[in-house]
Amino acid sequence: MAVYTEVTDDALADFLSGYDIGTMVAFRGIAEGVENSNFSLRTTAGDFILTLYEKRVDPDDLPWFLGLMEHLALHGLVCPQPVHGRDGLALRQLCGKHAAITTFLPGVWPRRVRQSHCAPVGTALAKLHLAGADYAPARKNALGPQAWQPLLDRCRGRADEIQDGLAQELDRSLDAILSGWPAGLPVGHIHADMFPDNVFFLDEKLSGVIDFYFAATDLLAYDIAICLNAWCFEPDFSFNVTKSRALLASYQSVRPLSQDEQDALPVLCQGAAIRFLLTRVFDWLNTPSGAMVTRKDPMEYLRRLRFHMSATDGRAYGL
Repeated sequence: MAVYTEVTDDALADFLSGYDIGTMVAFRGIAEGVENSNFSLRTTAGDFILTLYEKRVDPDDLPWFLGLMEHLALHGLVCPQPVHGRDGLALRQLCGKHAAITTFLPGVWPRRVRQSHCAPVGTALAKLHLAGADYAPARKNALGPQAWQPLLDRCRGRADEIQDGLAQELDRSLDAILSGWPAGLPVGHIHADMFPDNVFFLDEKLSGVIDFYFAATDLLAYDIAICLNAWCFEPDFSFNVTKSRALLASYQSVRPLSQDEQDALPVLCQGAAIRFLLTRVFDWLNTPSGAMVTRKDPMEYLRRLRFHMSATDGRAYGL
């Protein structure tokens, strides 16, 4: 989450007039994240989140995202629900951007991941994958493997501003990942961004999953690989196999992995690491001056990538 577009009080009041959620009591920008402009909104009817869609989000995809969230909630996954206006629409315009209001979920995201967080995450991810199975529309993953080479091409000329030799290491790693990328694994709807700051806990229990704006139709096991990258590294970037084992065991208690999925886990983790490394490199080099956004260090994902490139099989992840 972040703020790229400022919203005036008058613009907000006019926007809220299309809803039955009362009038504004408090309103502030949320600086965390990098993709959309997000605001915490309190009205006389309660707490909400207002999102203005920026940057990589294709407006044509927004109904898919909002529909998926509604579908998953109907199937038992706790996630934000789009708020519909008096005209029945959840998606509208504010300050020249597509915008939507969603319900507010109670809880906080874990600033320091503990092993006790990892099993609930595995369970929630597996339930998400099963719940999404009968959501009929499909959405191509715009940041899947086919996007990584073009993204690297856009960054290569300046990548060494971040670290000497980075461009060459990215080229070498990406060639190996793409040549080994698996085919024929189970496909479904994935969250694709289930990082700690997108998962809330309340009283030590998982209370909800947010931010579905990278969700897509892709390899289900790739979504697991994203979570292993996000949840199972320590602050010194060592991989915690105990956390990984807990996440994977919990996931498999709901949706068992095929042997092919288990065998592909190292290259899937490599792909997940380089996907976030590349987008962080791009954002590091291209974040607008003055934007209310916390840039994320791309080098954190270079350290992760190096670990995964050394993994030979699923045993590295506790399988």
